[in-house]
Amino acid sequence: MKNLSSSRFRQVFHLTDLTSLSISSVGPLFSIAAAGGVMIELAGSDVMWAILIIAIPLLASAFIFRLLNQHFPNAGASYHWGRQVMGARYARFQAIVVIVAYFSSLPPIVMPAAQYTWALFFPNQNAPVLALFMISAFWVTFAMIPLLMGSKPTARFTELFLGIEVFSLVILMITALWRFPLLHVKVFAEPHIPWTGIFIAAVVASTIMDGWEIDSYAAEEAKAPTKDPGLSGILGALFAFGTYAILFPLILHETPLRLISNSPDPLSAWAFRIFPSAHWIILIPILASTAGSLWLTTYILSRVLFALGRDRLLPQHFTQMNTRKSPYLAIILPLSLALLIVSLELWVPSLDHLFQVVLSSAGFFLTLEFFLDSLSASWFLTKIHRHQWPHAGDHQHLPLRILSYLTSSLLFGLLGLFLVLAPGLMGSSIDWIVGGIVLFAGFFALQHRGTQPFYVFDPADFIEVESPDK
Repeated sequence: MKNLSSSRFRQVFHLTDLTSLSISSVGPLFSIAAAGGVMIELAGSDVMWAILIIAIPLLASAFIFRLLNQHFPNAGASYHWGRQVMGARYARFQAIVVIVAYFSSLPPIVMPAAQYTWALFFPNQNAPVLALFMISAFWVTFAMIPLLMGSKPTARFTELFLGIEVFSLVILMITALWRFPLLHVKVFAEPHIPWTGIFIAAVVASTIMDGWEIDSYAAEEAKAPTKDPGLSGILGALFAFGTYAILFPLILHETPLRLISNSPDPLSAWAFRIFPSAHWIILIPILASTAGSLWLTTYILSRVLFALGRDRLLPQHFTQMNTRKSPYLAIILPLSLALLIVSLELWVPSLDHLFQVVLSSAGFFLTLEFFLDSLSASWFLTKIHRHQWPHAGDHQHLPLRILSYLTSSLLFGLLGLFLVLAPGLMGSSIDWIVGGIVLFAGFFALQHRGTQPFYVFDPADFIEVESPDK
């Protein structure tokens, strides 16, 4: 073992900070605006079934994450849990999955941010390519500011933008309920329940139900690293599900299905019916939600890259910090690459379809990440926890062990259904792309040889551990 103190984050987050990060990272308004139309196109009026199917294992995962945080708080979170419980090869595979899951989520945030900004100032004009690129560059640069300023400023920026989003959300809900008798439209059930579409929509819905796990990646920056991370994630997950459980039925019952099915922004279509002459009332909170999602998704990815650099799976340049204790390369590089992809989409239309298919796989890899975490928790609770902590009260963890088995099974089933059903709805190339990335992750995992050091966080110290693979 050797001491490591130079690459430490400042422990600044209270439970309220972590909770605001978890809620804002989900970005409920942005999530509905960006993914709601595709989900409604796939599942029709039964879209809430899709949300419920993915919400059950993800809400269960929130409780599992809390257990893993209590035992293994670390900036690498998902990757580190796999390293502690399942071994180095498993963790190397999981590292690629986590990177792909969060990086593939960035360009689909940057592009809408530019489009919403243009629509706010020029609602009746088509946006030129150069203008969209310049606005995208602005938002990428803007997202870097709180992250590079440090953890506490990031939390303060997040709370400000979250306040705008939640206040607008409350106004929208109250007004929608008040005008419900006037706006109500009849929702016709599908002649045959499109279970194929519902299952695919459930995987897509993982992109609107994730984000609350950011508190796990902030564990090293929490004042109570074995207590608060995980708890704030549960609150964030419940808030997200409660928001969707109210908003989606309102949208479906107050907006004709033809206006929101496969719409690039079903939330605005609904909001314009509530406030017909004030488009800015919805665009401003959507932008606030989008901005928060952008820098918080980058936050998660930066902590993963930092942890991988610290464990020498990536160049150690990713561990370099500025004076505010921010890993600046791990922040700047992903955002810059996301902007590059957006620029290629704008100026090379022939590449747009390829990028769209690759980026649409984000839901698959997010689901795969949660599956791997549940598998780690199942093994930990079954084989390790009872032997290493015999007096911890195994009967108290029996519900969590059963929950981890159930969650692993449900997520594995969804992944299998996606691979079987997605080519028919999203194009045959989706399986080839997903399969190629998974094969690369497997090849990367097999490169591990012998022992490899990895870092274990402790609130009182920070140690490097030499451990053989399991």
